[in-house]
Amino acid sequence: MKRTLALGGVAAGLLASAIVTQPAAAAGDVASTPLASTGIAAKNIVAYWYANKAANLVGATPYDVETQVVGKHVSTGGPTADTKPGIVPAIGDEKKVTSTSKNVNLPKTTGKVFFIGADHKPHWCTATSVQAAYKNLVATAGHCVYDVVNNKATLDKWVFVPGYYQGKTPWGIYVGKQAFTHYDFDVYEDGDRNYAFVTVYNGLKAPHDGPAFGKHVPKGITGGDGWEDLGGWVEVSKDVYDDYFGFDTFIGDTAAVWYKGKLHYFIWKFVDAGRLGDNVGGQGLAYNQKIGQSVYVFGYPSGKHPDGNHAYSGHTLKWSYGKTFAAKASDIKAEEIIGIKSSFTGEGSLGSAWIAQYKSARRLGYLNGVTIGVSDTDGNKRYDTSVSPYFDGETYGVYKAAANLWSGSIA
Repeated sequence: MKRTLALGGVAAGLLASAIVTQPAAAAGDVASTPLASTGIAAKNIVAYWYANKAANLVGATPYDVETQVVGKHVSTGGPTADTKPGIVPAIGDEKKVTSTSKNVNLPKTTGKVFFIGADHKPHWCTATSVQAAYKNLVATAGHCVYDVVNNKATLDKWVFVPGYYQGKTPWGIYVGKQAFTHYDFDVYEDGDRNYAFVTVYNGLKAPHDGPAFGKHVPKGITGGDGWEDLGGWVEVSKDVYDDYFGFDTFIGDTAAVWYKGKLHYFIWKFVDAGRLGDNVGGQGLAYNQKIGQSVYVFGYPSGKHPDGNHAYSGHTLKWSYGKTFAAKASDIKAEEIIGIKSSFTGEGSLGSAWIAQYKSARRLGYLNGVTIGVSDTDGNKRYDTSVSPYFDGETYGVYKAAANLWSGSIA
């Protein structure tokens, strides 16, 4: 399902640099839905993505829902602040840090979220780690979490992989525990509220210290004949093997094999990779900011322009830069959104992080938007604009509801 949008006019302003009194979260504005409420459920989600040499991760395609935006400039309207401007510092920036860099260093906080789409196939969007009390929070577009096509609560098997590249999960895979969005998006699919914050469990990683057979692994352990086929198999004692034997989940798979006159015992077991924010950091949050400030957009654009040109592969993290401007999208009930000039194509860039006051040396700044669509505003068949909800005090209320919740480990 795709929808078209009409874009709004331009205003000017600067990001507030001081922390101000935060607005109280309005409980009635927040909708929350569990994603994986038990450790067993979370482990089986990991199993789906890691199975068969991460075939579902590798085979996933960029999500293409409500991405195409047909632009029309208007001279009035757009978002307005509902309270004073405010910021939440990034992880590591709770105390004032000064640093400079001449290059645009890409943030470690950004990665891909994977899930089962409305078509029952594996897909991905862009997402980013943000500051939270337990360093366990991810932000992305609302329709990269909530199923707006089938009108279901959430998309299935939701995980976040920072730094993902062609099946590699360098900092582990983080299963979504609980999703938070604005009530108006959950119930009415209000485009002004198309954002989501998701708490995640500690990451899981497959261990690299497999059975002690050197580089020649006997056939029959995994069906393969190379060290790389072992994945998360680890050798254990007979007692540990007996505890796991017959346990009907991927985490508890077992194998026993004779090798050089001795019976060796193995289980498939992942190790705890730790908290998301400890591993990759987390962006701060800015809300009720003036329109017209400069922001970086970080994402994984993919797909083609309307003229058929494939400018981006979706494999690597890209960035664009510009000033925000006011926009409208009446046909998706979005009267107060913002736009930025960008050549990002829509597939894959949904959920891209809009970061204000980005410090390239520290790779940190303030999340101030997430991409929910792209537009060809001048009719030349090339996308030139990305749009995002305007982050206001109600956005902060949704964030705050998620930011103080503990997730824990599933290893």
